[in-house]
Amino acid sequence: MKRTTRKRAAAKSAAGGKSPPLFTIGYEQARPAAVMDEIKRAKVDILVDTRAVAASRRPGFSKRQLAAALDEEGIAYVHLQKLGTPAAGRAAAKSGDLDTLWAIYGKHIRTADAQRELRELLDLITSGKRIALLCYCRDPKTCHRSRIVAEVRKRAAVKVEDLVPRLF
Repeated sequence: MKRTTRKRAAAKSAAGGKSPPLFTIGYEQARPAAVMDEIKRAKVDILVDTRAVAASRRPGFSKRQLAAALDEEGIAYVHLQKLGTPAAGRAAAKSGDLDTLWAIYGKHIRTADAQRELRELLDLITSGKRIALLCYCRDPKTCHRSRIVAEVRKRAAVKVEDLVPRLF
């Protein structure tokens, strides 16, 4: 049996024959409490921050603040920086140029560093833990999270659920 197949079988077994879904969440237009409520409601074990820059002008969403708040709730924090969008892609997204964003991110996700972190993410997913991918964008269709999910689905059968925190 291949190594990845064994991991998937172990993850299914650990979850009672059924793997937990992979969650995604964006914090745009939401307060930290609303994001935390969604994460807790989904019983997330590990929040994976997929931002290239884990800093935010929004209070509560910078790396240290977020990790501390999650820790208080018993939720682990992992920052997979290399799965984030490069600066040029972020600029394209900000201007609404999704075609350029997807072209830039498509090239970026194939880099050795991004592939290494994608394997790390797959290890987390196949561990049987409940994982949520975090980024800024509220709409997963316009966020690089959707591209990460597509890459994960090429390698593992996983159900995905997009969490949407309540607005201000």
